Amino acid sequence: MNKSRIIILGVAVAAAIGAGYMAKNLVAAEPQQVIIEAQPAEPAMELAEVLIVTRDVPLGEPVGNATGWQAWPAGSVNSTFITREQEPDAIEELKNAAAKVSLYAGEPLKRSKLIGEGQSLMSAILPPGKRAVATHIAAATSAGGFILPGDYVDVIITRRSDTASTPSGYITETILENIRVLAIDQTIHEDEEGRRVKVGETATLELTPEQAEVITAAQQMADRLTLSLRSIADVSEEPVNQGSYLVTGSGRGNSIRLIRSGEVTIVGTRR
Repeated sequence: MNKSRIIILGVAVAAAIGAGYMAKNLVAAEPQQVIIEAQPAEPAMELAEVLIVTRDVPLGEPVGNATGWQAWPAGSVNSTFITREQEPDAIEELKNAAAKVSLYAGEPLKRSKLIGEGQSLMSAILPPGKRAVATHIAAATSAGGFILPGDYVDVIITRRSDTASTPSGYITETILENIRVLAIDQTIHEDEEGRRVKVGETATLELTPEQAEVITAAQQMADRLTLSLRSIADVSEEPVNQGSYLVTGSGRGNSIRLIRSGEVTIVGTRR
């Protein structure tokens, strides 16, 4: 093959390659342009600093250092909450206040749940028209030490009576029903088997003025009164005063229960 043919063939091959490259570029689709639209920025949530309880505080204990500020959505701030904007010194001012009810970690602190420094806890938690009366009891007469503040009990008296038909001359009566226990002085003691148990000797009861008179008279007739623990299903009933006759001396207007040799007998009314 002569030199001229080789040159012509080379030119043809180069032209073919160039034509193919050009055809490829013409056929290829242009890449689609992606347009991202900017989203409008959401307005920042307005926050307020609210005073919260940082650890559990039992009833009656000082708040101390158990409070702190926490960011809270401003729209969810209740008017009863304590905010840093309105009361910046609240932590220092309330450290000596005591809890009127049990406080739990994470809840906003409210002044309605606190007792001011120097105020009495008992008078603060006592409802209007009620009286707090301390009653002498013993572990054997208080449901084995299982009666706690907030429980409801019946008060039972066992006393000597000249009219009792029992050989011992004692009668047992329920003088008050559905009475709330405000406090009980429980201490740790060891029983006969060396076990450490909680027992109480004095229970403070929530009473009306009339019931306070009844239980005061009952304590003069018996060294100790018996507290009978009520079921939680029965605490919705109103307190019942069955012992008015202990104060008025007019005789009880209903039946009484007598215990004879371990058996309970219902006896008719006395006049």
